[in-house]
Amino acid sequence: MNSQQQPQLSRRKTHLREAPIRDAPGLERLIFFSDAVFAIAITLLVLEIRLPVGAGELDDRQLLAALAGIWPKYLAYAISFGVIGMVWIGHHRKFRMIEAYNRWLLFINLLLLMAVAFIPFPTAVLSESGNRTATIFYALSVLVMGLLSVMLWTYAAQMAGLASTQAARAQIREETLRSAIVPLVFFLSIPLAFLNDDLAKVFWASIIPLLYWVTQRAREEQRAGAAPDGEIRRETRYRG
Repeated sequence: MNSQQQPQLSRRKTHLREAPIRDAPGLERLIFFSDAVFAIAITLLVLEIRLPVGAGELDDRQLLAALAGIWPKYLAYAISFGVIGMVWIGHHRKFRMIEAYNRWLLFINLLLLMAVAFIPFPTAVLSESGNRTATIFYALSVLVMGLLSVMLWTYAAQMAGLASTQAARAQIREETLRSAIVPLVFFLSIPLAFLNDDLAKVFWASIIPLLYWVTQRAREEQRAGAAPDGEIRRETRYRG
């Protein structure tokens, strides 16, 4: 690396390490706005569940068959509701440990919210056509959302002054691993979709709850282990 490149890299690092803003109302606005976007996105999912045109003229038996016939819409709704819900839970947990913000954190959070707000569209594509292309498109959309969630937490945890100094290292590492579950699962499902798109959907529905259960069990075992009482009390305070 030559002498001209070193000052440029130094300036970039300094720019990314923008001073934290300790402003409680500002942080609350960030959280409230984020919650609103999550709520709207998760509500819009149900708008894609519609009966075929003319369903109002069907008799009981035909209506029952029509309701059963749109099961792919129910499945797509349930998957997206669960995924957005898990990302929101993670977002909520992260901001119990984030005590300050800066311009870069705001920007990354906006990118995450943009990805969240986009999810109803691939959900509609998946419910209308659950073929391989729709499955991969959905997986890529969720993958981007998950990676942005990881990026948000990684930046907050590494930039001095943003995350709480009372959060234990183990807790920070655990949150990083939890954030990686959703993008990892949907990344691994893409090659599965090339083999069988239904297999990829089953993978989404089964492996995510399993991995969350494993991380929760590991967390409980860690708390019950040899950690000092003081550390346990501090972690309990930020339990999400």
